[in-house]
Amino acid sequence: TAKGKNILEAALENHIYIPHLCCHPDLEPAGVCRLCMVEIGGRLVVACKTDAAQGLEVITQSEAIDKVRQVAMELLIVNHDGECLSCEKDSDCQMQEAANYIGIDKQRLERLRRSSRKLPIDKSNPFFELDQNKCILCGICVRTCSEIQGLSAIDFAFRGYDTQISTFANKPWTESSCESCGECVVRCPVGALKLKKNIKPSRTVKTTCPYCGVGCSIYLGMRVNTIVDITGDRDCVVNKGHLCVKGRFGQGFVNHPDRLKTPLIKRNNKFEEATWEQALEEIAKKFKKYQGKGNFAAVSSAKCTNEENYLIQKFARAIMGTNNVDHCARLCHAPTVAGLVQNFGSGAMTNSINEIKGAACILAIGTNTTEAHPIIGAKIRQAADKGVKLIVANPREIELCRQADIFMQHRAGTDVALLMGLMRVIVDEKLLDEEFIKQRCENFEEFKKSLKEFDLDTVEKITTVSKEKIIAAARMYATFKPGMIFYSMGITQHSHGTDNVLATGNLAMLTGNIGKPSTGVNPLRGQNNVQGACDLGALPNVYSGYQKVDDPQVHEKFEKEWKAKLDNKKGLTLTEMFPAIDKGRIKAMYLVGENPLLSDADSSHVKESIEKLEFFVVQDIFLTETAQLADVVLPAATFAEKEGTFTNTERRVQRVRRAIKPIGDSRPDWQIVCDIAQAMESPGFDFESAREVMDEIAKNTPIYKGISYKRIEKQGLQWPCLDAKHKGTPFLHKEKFSRGKGRFIPLHYKPSVELPDKDYPLLLTTGRSLYHFHTGTMTRKVKGLEQLKSREQLEISAGDAKNLGIKDKQKVKITSRRGQVEARAKITRACPPGTVYMTFHFKETLTNMITSPALDPIAKIPETKVCAVRVDISV
Repeated sequence: TAKGKNILEAALENHIYIPHLCCHPDLEPAGVCRLCMVEIGGRLVVACKTDAAQGLEVITQSEAIDKVRQVAMELLIVNHDGECLSCEKDSDCQMQEAANYIGIDKQRLERLRRSSRKLPIDKSNPFFELDQNKCILCGICVRTCSEIQGLSAIDFAFRGYDTQISTFANKPWTESSCESCGECVVRCPVGALKLKKNIKPSRTVKTTCPYCGVGCSIYLGMRVNTIVDITGDRDCVVNKGHLCVKGRFGQGFVNHPDRLKTPLIKRNNKFEEATWEQALEEIAKKFKKYQGKGNFAAVSSAKCTNEENYLIQKFARAIMGTNNVDHCARLCHAPTVAGLVQNFGSGAMTNSINEIKGAACILAIGTNTTEAHPIIGAKIRQAADKGVKLIVANPREIELCRQADIFMQHRAGTDVALLMGLMRVIVDEKLLDEEFIKQRCENFEEFKKSLKEFDLDTVEKITTVSKEKIIAAARMYATFKPGMIFYSMGITQHSHGTDNVLATGNLAMLTGNIGKPSTGVNPLRGQNNVQGACDLGALPNVYSGYQKVDDPQVHEKFEKEWKAKLDNKKGLTLTEMFPAIDKGRIKAMYLVGENPLLSDADSSHVKESIEKLEFFVVQDIFLTETAQLADVVLPAATFAEKEGTFTNTERRVQRVRRAIKPIGDSRPDWQIVCDIAQAMESPGFDFESAREVMDEIAKNTPIYKGISYKRIEKQGLQWPCLDAKHKGTPFLHKEKFSRGKGRFIPLHYKPSVELPDKDYPLLLTTGRSLYHFHTGTMTRKVKGLEQLKSREQLEISAGDAKNLGIKDKQKVKITSRRGQVEARAKITRACPPGTVYMTFHFKETLTNMITSPALDPIAKIPETKVCAVRVDISV
């Protein structure tokens, strides 16, 4: 058992205690506290820095060892300020434990001179504080930020007697590059770093984080029916205990007083509280008017469980007789499904998160990973710090650029030109994997002809990236293998988003970086269950498992399984639904867990369309801006109040577990769908539990066939999981592609639909903040997250700001062809001249009121990443 371990690790694993303060199992040994001294062959050595070996004789306690440990501990304690009994770490303090073991003599301590200095406590962070007076300079926090977070926001400063832990220039933590993840706090062995609210839970419940698509496993620390603590699950292969600021501190929305607690029915333009019986009766009566007429639409939710998404699409199809069902993947990753299916036959992330460490090169294009997918972003930073080559391509200078070997700052909307330029270099310089292409791909010669359009002079002109950088990046990605491609909505949210995705697939096949560990095309899903919502058929053209609605055999199968008459024509996408309302084709809508008034492009038009509906039902946890337009509002339960599963970005199906009973009269979404179906006297929805729904999913969905609650009780499984003995699939396309042979797709450059002109001279692109999620429905209910970022900002370059007479933090108006919003200016080097940037989290600044609704003709996704705007000083 000693192989590959140091003496301290081997001893602790065998329940032999050796005192230590600077070591943590997640970190590289440092050997600075000198408490773990042991004796080998008459010589004292540091246990954490000495390899264990079979047959090695180690003395862990002797007179000589005790003397060394006692002196080391006395020097730590004498400068450690604080009364243990009043400290939050009392009984949980590692220094207290070590001191008790060593046996510190108080009389000996009195001979030592105590420090007279009193350092200020940094309380700037809303979630935790730093008391330097209790710090023992073990360095665990410094190494945590460097080795785990990959950030190095803190370090030792001042040195000598004045040494302390500091941010750059000793600024308050909230003014530093700290991301408030709390990883340093949970590892601090004493009371120097501590939570501001530190309530001990009486029980814990293991579940899955409800935020981004990473799918971190967490433990909810509960006190009666309140979440008081969040910890990461160290045994989970996805995050290994690591959490971001939202995952660790952002779950307060569950117990927020503004939660919807009872059904609401609008009468005389005002909401009135109603019983469930009244609400269900009203909905059943109205929905029956639209059955089988094709004028009903359902909008499912990427925040709901797999079981709930399955039931919502089944409800639309089996009861309402329509394939008009979609969800917010239409606004983020519809091109991923449409594109990668053409290349590979499967539209999902090809590889696994934990394969990042095995890559030789990473290309991150159109993804601000550290903000939108923080745990994956940290893993990429860790890899770069250990020598993995990192290429970043992004219109903005994002945080990942700090570790990038090459940063290509291309103009927003020119991704196809950039990627095809890279491939032109790879082909011209014969850096392609000819054997892989010959054995496993098709249509290469036609694709090769399309590269003729992309000579480097043309690509440089289109993208503004120098030829030299393009050549260097192409050589790096093609020669440092294995290589992984990561992208997100910077690739997909374009009028040519499907082409962008196809280009990433072409690039992976060209270099043979697919079908192997630590390779592939890896789209990062934005919400906790976007992948699952797609998998389970919340799309207008497929049932669960991407089985096509217009395939006669599939159609017959589901009619038989559901005992219902089903439509065999593709339904309307989310972006087609609102124009259809305008034309009278859609008259009723059932919307679950989404807030399109903030999330959809040209949101003013979305609002106008919704107001034309004859009947509108919204199901949510808060009375959102969209819910306020509803005729009936149904109170849903949060992730902490129900059972089910989420599927993360790497196709891993994981458990969601109930920690508390639903608040008020709220109900789990799956139960509400069943209640509506039963109120309409429709069969097939008599489920007693989410587990029963998963059993039906497995029966009807080939890629989920081997998934059951029993099998994923401890760890999730990655689809395809084909039977009860299948171990899941860490990476796709191992021996052959899902479609047989990988297909190269010829591409042509298409400019964005709306580009700057003399009336709207700036290009606006959008993204996400680390501290907020989607439309802010959940995160803006968390006081600490609001303190870290409370309002929208327009990021603008210094040159553009100077030309417009704009000062930093000045209020400005941003105008497009669709409307006008206001925000504070933030002058930054992140944006190149001519480009400005905003997020879309804040209802006070409806960014998506001004974004472009121009659609990708294949995926029907709006071009929210590129629109033309004018910026003026607000009067």
